[in-house]
Amino acid sequence: MQWSQATQLFRPRLLDSLKGYNRQRLGQDVGAGLTVGVVALPLAMAFAIASGLKPEAGIFTAVIAGFLISLLGGSKVQIGGPAGAFIVIVYDIVARYGVANLIIATAMSGVLLFLMGLFRLGTLIRFIPVAVVIGFTNGIAVLIMLSQVKDFLGLDIAHMPADFFGILNALWTHLHSFNFAAVLVALGSLSLVVGWVRVGRRLEGTPYAWLASVPGSIIALVFATLATWSLSLPVETIGSRFGSIPSGLPVLQWPEFSWETVRFLIMPTFTLALLGAIESLLCARVADGLIDDRHNSNQELMAQGVANFVTPFFGGMPATGTIARTITNIKSGATSPISGMVHAVTLLAILVVAAPLAANIPLAALSAILLFVAWNMGEWREFVHLRQFRMPYRITLLAVFFLTVVFDLTVAVEAGLVAACLTFIYRISSLSRSEEVPLKDYPELAEQPAQVQAWRMYGALFFGAVKLIEAIEDNLQTRVLVLDLKNVIYVDSSGADALVNLIHTCKKKDVELIVCGLMHQPMDIAQRSGLLQLVQQQLEPDLAAGMARAIAFGRQVQPGVAQ
Repeated sequence: MQWSQATQLFRPRLLDSLKGYNRQRLGQDVGAGLTVGVVALPLAMAFAIASGLKPEAGIFTAVIAGFLISLLGGSKVQIGGPAGAFIVIVYDIVARYGVANLIIATAMSGVLLFLMGLFRLGTLIRFIPVAVVIGFTNGIAVLIMLSQVKDFLGLDIAHMPADFFGILNALWTHLHSFNFAAVLVALGSLSLVVGWVRVGRRLEGTPYAWLASVPGSIIALVFATLATWSLSLPVETIGSRFGSIPSGLPVLQWPEFSWETVRFLIMPTFTLALLGAIESLLCARVADGLIDDRHNSNQELMAQGVANFVTPFFGGMPATGTIARTITNIKSGATSPISGMVHAVTLLAILVVAAPLAANIPLAALSAILLFVAWNMGEWREFVHLRQFRMPYRITLLAVFFLTVVFDLTVAVEAGLVAACLTFIYRISSLSRSEEVPLKDYPELAEQPAQVQAWRMYGALFFGAVKLIEAIEDNLQTRVLVLDLKNVIYVDSSGADALVNLIHTCKKKDVELIVCGLMHQPMDIAQRSGLLQLVQQQLEPDLAAGMARAIAFGRQVQPGVAQ
């Protein structure tokens, strides 16, 4: 029984995908894995360099994390690895605390991700508002594009600041070091990437459609590298800045650890974990829509956690699900997580065999590829569509976008979540309402003027809506108060406390309180809070019974009324 429970808690999708697995599916997965491996190579190096790390950090991450996420994940076709969403926060951590502390922060975020999955919190990630996700995604895209201006223009900047105004100042003060050759290489590479996408669309349905599967980023890198090498162009390359890429397997790295340092990494760790969870589950949902499947969000988070805990100790960086590579994997015919594992093995083979050749890749070409990725990453049309939404949505999206670009991603996510929570509280409290029951529907009350007051409550009686109960409490002007809670779907501790206060006030003012329709969750919290004991004798199943009791009570306090 214990083993059965354990397999339910931790069950990689690979186990289910292998049922009925055959040679045809293996061939499809191998072909898709080889294709995605080639696509991932330039992106992995570009993301690492943009994050302030050596290019091999991106390749190691794509190999190790990519293999573990496919092996242990909850999605059939998701590809894991370094992602553009992490560039800003990783660069900031490296600039402030160093690479050693990036290892610690990434490993701690892995622990958080695993615990989120273990405690079944995967579905909660979906509750993060779309405005927050779009705001920081577009903000990250702007910062990525801004960070690539240096290599795109070939500027001679020894150290690029991490903050927005610092970046602008560095670019402006070094604009005179503009490198014409680098700009030509970057423009040529960008034109090839953009043009190849359009060519691929035109080739669909023709005998040459297979050419569209060749990634434009690889074509741009090959042509840019050949042009730089053959013409001896004076542009910076991977080799000139970072030296040669090691062709061997990554080795275990153990950073210096101190609790004094860890306390500064709590918020960056939280941001890495939250960002990784959002990106991976968003990617998995996109994949589900393309293959008509449903992923296991909690298993996916646990796999992401394992990958992010292991990878940094082997020279890697934070990893998550990657939408572009996952879509490429699906379009290439992937049927199971085997394709993701093949993608990781492909990258490892390229690393072992062709690592020395990567030293000749011009950084201007990589910056052009990243500009293209960042532009496609942003959801720019959402800014145009803002006029269709309410003011709280607009403010939240723009605030998160502004804070991400100008200040810090961590601050932006925190502020966005707070703004979203406040908006949610406001919206729910506005949906909660009280309605006075018209006494004309009860002819018996005509004999008892000013004896009975009845209210129907709707919505959620929580801390944001207790003012409804307080308003009734402040206007007790009758001998009997009937409170119908049949349409109340939720009561929190603040709502229960407000009801307790109403009961005490009614006793002080000698008002008979009758509570109707208490059931489901409101009944449960009434039992747990002690509220039920206070109103046990005043409970009625519905409003009709409550009003009948109110009429009977009114007749008792008016002896002259006929019985």
